[in-house]
Parts: sequence; structure tokens; C-alpha cells
Amino acid sequence: NQKGKDVICIYCAIGQKTGTVAQIVKTLEDRGAMDYSIVVAANAIDPAPLQFLAPYSAVSIGEYFMERGKHVLVIYDDLSKQAVAYRSMSLLLRRPPGREAYPGDVFYLHS
Repeated sequence: NQKGKDVICIYCAIGQKTGTVAQIVKTLEDRGAMDYSIVVAANAIDPAPLQFLAPYSAVSIGEYFMERGKHVLVIYDDLSKQAVAYRSMSLLLRRPPGREAYPGDVFYLHS
């Protein structure tokens, strides 16, 4: 247990329902975890570009705190929905699709 230590937790919700994210935030508040937690949310109703960029925003926030000497934990929920958003954007941009219409570099993005 690292509660009370120099740790920042970042929860990144990608394509989740608004109610689900609200429930997670309430759970964090009830357990006193919001003092050291940050929630980045791109909900299911948000446009695909926002869902695509949410993980990058979360990791940028994490890097900010890391550079200031804090330990950082980033939790992504869920990257498969980011891949779907990326596929939608790529198809709209008429990029050549790969397996199951996903762009070829989607697997590189998640590695």
C-alpha cells in the first residue's frame, strides 16, 4: 500500500459510459483516493479524436509529475476503444486499412 506516499495515480477512461466513470470517481472519493488521483475521461459520447487523444493526455500529465520527482501510475481503461476510435479516424481520412480495417500502425501505438 502506497497511500500517503509520493504517488500520483492517473485513471484514463476511454470510450466508457458517463455513468461508469462517475461511479469510479465516487468510489475513489469514498476511499479518499482523489487527493492523489487524476481522472482523464473521453466518454463514449465524445468524438473519436478525443477518445484517440485521451491516453496521450494522461501520459503527458504523468510525465509532468514524474519530472518533478513523484512516482506515477497510469491506468488505461480501455485501449481497445482507443483502437476503434483510431480506426474510425483512419477510415475517414482514407488511409489504407489493415487487418479488420484497423490501420497497420495501431499495434505499434499500443506497444
